[in-house]
Amino acid sequence: MKGQKKMFNIKTIIVDDEPLARKGLAVRLSDYPELEIVALCKNGAEALDVCRSQKVDLIFLDIQMPGINGFEVVQQLLTFDMILPAIVFVTAFDQYAVKAFEVHALDYILKPVDENRLKQAVEKVHSHIKTQQDQVHKRKLASFVAGITGNDCEDILKKLASGVKLEDKRYPESIAVKEQGEIIRVQAASIQWVDAAGDYMCLHCSDGKTHILRKTMKELEQELDPNLFVRVHRSAIVNTKQINKLVTQVSGEYQLVLANGQELKVSRSYRDKVKSALAS
Repeated sequence: MKGQKKMFNIKTIIVDDEPLARKGLAVRLSDYPELEIVALCKNGAEALDVCRSQKVDLIFLDIQMPGINGFEVVQQLLTFDMILPAIVFVTAFDQYAVKAFEVHALDYILKPVDENRLKQAVEKVHSHIKTQQDQVHKRKLASFVAGITGNDCEDILKKLASGVKLEDKRYPESIAVKEQGEIIRVQAASIQWVDAAGDYMCLHCSDGKTHILRKTMKELEQELDPNLFVRVHRSAIVNTKQINKLVTQVSGEYQLVLANGQELKVSRSYRDKVKSALAS
């Protein structure tokens, strides 16, 4: 990193079909002398040729490219008899990036590239290479590729570009939240309860922090594992592991008491669902 002693050379390639994007990222990465840029590739085929001909430690990989797109590059790399390079996706697809890449990629960067996010990505690369977690990384990427290769990649990209929501039955381990121009990851298991505030969702977490997410209650409910979260009211979702007790009021209404003392009303339409979740 800039101002730090160069510990090792990380042979890096940048793959993007936009010349300005390639050159711009290369200029920014020049602040990190440990990253040795060995090739600027204008498409996936060039990137694969470079990986066949020499050792590559890190790939900054665009997704939407003509010919072989970023997904297909990863798919082919997984078949190579080599240590898989660290993959940092570079994408303009905000929603898809935060839903899929946060779990399955080493990291992702949204276009236009933010300096702080680039620094964080490089730091993750350092940690990844130092610990040599190739097999863990490969398994995650293989799982990701397996989840998308049942469909045509170009069709997926077209759906993304047109705003069509992609179906994914897997539940993410974390929820991506935009805060002050950055995307942070909130671990789903750390969410104690969620309540609605107009067009926003408030994620109340075990560390005492509350994160604001612009999403409807229905959309968020579909992303959360139903084995862990239960809807208790039209404007509230609760982590079942955080429920301390269910209290019957004199009026016949139910009230949940969470481990942190928070009390939440249970509406009649969700009462049976809450009882079932507590019994399981």
